Amino acid sequence: MKRILSGVQPSGKPHLGNYLGAMRQHIEMQKDFEAFLFIADLHALTTVRDPELMREQTFDLAVSYLALGLDPEKTVFFKQSDLSEHAELCWIFDCITQMPFVERAHAWKDAQAKGKKEISVGLFNYPVLQAADILLYQPDLVPVGQDQKQHIEMTRDIAQNFNNIFGETFQIPEPHIEKDVAVVPGTDGQKMSKSYGNTIEIFADEKTLKKQVMGIVTDSTPVEDPKDPEKCNVFTLYKLIATEEETKALEERYKKGGWGYGDAKKLLLEKIMDHFADARKKYDELKDNKDYIYEVLEDGAKRARKVAKNTLDQAKKQIGYK
Repeated sequence: MKRILSGVQPSGKPHLGNYLGAMRQHIEMQKDFEAFLFIADLHALTTVRDPELMREQTFDLAVSYLALGLDPEKTVFFKQSDLSEHAELCWIFDCITQMPFVERAHAWKDAQAKGKKEISVGLFNYPVLQAADILLYQPDLVPVGQDQKQHIEMTRDIAQNFNNIFGETFQIPEPHIEKDVAVVPGTDGQKMSKSYGNTIEIFADEKTLKKQVMGIVTDSTPVEDPKDPEKCNVFTLYKLIATEEETKALEERYKKGGWGYGDAKKLLLEKIMDHFADARKKYDELKDNKDYIYEVLEDGAKRARKVAKNTLDQAKKQIGYK
């Protein structure tokens, strides 16, 4: 059975974009792969400076994944910070990686382009730590979005560089990119992102969820006039979680006219509530069971450490530390 490895930063409440872009894929792939999934709290430290917020967001992400169907028996689920092997292997890679190579990374270029004056070493070094995160577990595949493809290519380069210097140690992983994953629009039409403040949160209370859905930006076409569904964010979001038959029915309503955007938003809200009904119920149950959540993460860390330690010991032996 092939092994997959993914990491997710704890950065706010999970939203539809997170679910459709990554979380759903992670949960589905655990059926057919030996799966490793970690909460990337070391990476989160590049932006999160509040310890309570770090704890809260890490816990919430764990609860969210388990509520959505992650099976801790099938997926090795753990916190990145619980394994010192990540930081130790990162340092080894730092010592054989050239700065011009790291300067190619999108995150570094974006920070410079935005004129950020105080860019941390952690943000600059992000791709090297990510390489350590991945290579510690010798995965065959790394599920990522198209925007993360460069980081996997950099990971492959770092692995090959180490292997060339010290001898064959690391498996060269392949990116696994779902071709049909659509860009999920936010309430303002831009890509759904916490940084834009345009998200629809999966586990928000019903009042908040309704406010987010009803706040989706639409054009000013009168209720009685026909509308183009392909130009409507409400329809786009509905289509991503509805059946083909349900989507076709709504498309016909748009084109016929006499169907307002307010009606479409109410239908979308109903669909979200229905689609995530079981997950929302389980989320409410799990969030009050902290002991269980921490037990899952601790058990995952123990299972992950067996693999990570073996890989790190081999790397140390190749270097001459052992």
